Amino acid sequence: MAPRRTRATERDRSRRVLSQNFLADPAAIARLVRAARPDSDRLVLEVGAGRGQLTRPLAARCRRLIAYEVDPVAGADLAAVCAALPTATHRQADFLATDPPPEPFEVVGNIPWSLTSAVVRWCLAAPTLRAATLLTQLEYARRRSGDYGRWTQLTVLTWPEFGWRLVGRVPRTAFRPVPRVDAGILRLERRPEPLLPPAALPAYRRMVTTGFDGVGGSLAASLARHHPRARLAAALRATRLDPATPVGHVWPEQWLVLFRLLHAR
Repeated sequence: MAPRRTRATERDRSRRVLSQNFLADPAAIARLVRAARPDSDRLVLEVGAGRGQLTRPLAARCRRLIAYEVDPVAGADLAAVCAALPTATHRQADFLATDPPPEPFEVVGNIPWSLTSAVVRWCLAAPTLRAATLLTQLEYARRRSGDYGRWTQLTVLTWPEFGWRLVGRVPRTAFRPVPRVDAGILRLERRPEPLLPPAALPAYRRMVTTGFDGVGGSLAASLARHHPRARLAAALRATRLDPATPVGHVWPEQWLVLFRLLHAR
């Protein structure tokens, strides 16, 4: 039996550690770029740029692109790609360890799936972020965007400031190596104006956290510990919510109405 090639084995291990699944299908690359629709006058940060498959078309559509790749092997190819693009800069660095730029910017990337939650948290915390278009596992994109008819706590918490949408799907066969599941294109957009006054956001987040804590098995049971029952019942009726509704089935829009009714002066 011929011995395994050491270099290939090391590359395979590196890919597993870094969750590397490179986009290889030109149609999928074009679909992600169309979904991102980068502002031609704005800075774009590309996360997990790999060997630059997405870097070229992105750089052609934005004023300035900074492409991040932590893997030095893929980063060497990426550096050569960026050197030929006048608007692109290569950064051999961990994107999550960087500070957000002071100017308005967008994020686009075929991100390492094992780091999806960390990348999303980074984006949500960046005060100058305007939009993020991320290629994630399809299940993650569907859950965060409410595509299953249920809503996660993170989505509801951030809804006054960010819209979450599933804007496309990419089959697993578009990647190399081929992962086990399909991908979804998740679009996060900061709203031009929050849906609630900024001063009201901390109270809104406390209400959402209380609602999702699971006490009593329903949203009504959780909120009843902090609001008069008669007022809560009236607010639920006005919002067209059955008191027994599981918390995950409450739309973000209903959360906003509930908050306004329960905190009206």
